[in-house]
Amino acid sequence: MNIRSLFRMLSISLLSCPLLTLGAPPTSPPVKNPVVLMQTSMGDIKIELFQDRAPITVKNFLDYARMGFFNGTTFHRVIRGFMIQGGGVTSDLHEKATRSAIKNEATNGLSNLRGTVSMAREEEPNTATAQFFINLVDNTRLDHTGNTGRSFGYAVFGKVIEGMEVVDKIGVQPTKSVNQEYKNVPMTAIVIKSVKIISN
Repeated sequence: MNIRSLFRMLSISLLSCPLLTLGAPPTSPPVKNPVVLMQTSMGDIKIELFQDRAPITVKNFLDYARMGFFNGTTFHRVIRGFMIQGGGVTSDLHEKATRSAIKNEATNGLSNLRGTVSMAREEEPNTATAQFFINLVDNTRLDHTGNTGRSFGYAVFGKVIEGMEVVDKIGVQPTKSVNQEYKNVPMTAIVIKSVKIISN
């Protein structure tokens, strides 16, 4: 056997070897994010939850959804041209008892753009529990810029993928103030009837 024939046999052998197949290395399939359907008295809102970027926040939200915690709560704070907030206050303005606060994941690189869903909180960064808000416009000033107070930012954990017209309709409802505690309360209660997990 001459050298040319030997080289040809080796080439054929290498190409047919399953351990040396050509092409890109195998990759893991992308994470499939959960989707929830929020049924409100003004229409349905479908939201994708970014569990790949905000796993703690998404788990917290899904846990509350499974408990039925959001059922009967309202969008109790509506600020035109800014955001709508809900998830913890009933139509008679009773704040529901929640579980412990969670870690603020505002450092995940997601921005408070129109249609994104973020966690509401108090001044201290790690105080979010159940309440959330949906951005009516790009609110990049709510993004992470520092390590204390408001500058830490508000954690984006989802985005409206259907029903933004419902969000916009809620966002222009007339509001009132009730005592000193509640401002920008819709004149007619906007009730969250349920939050159902439709893709997990």
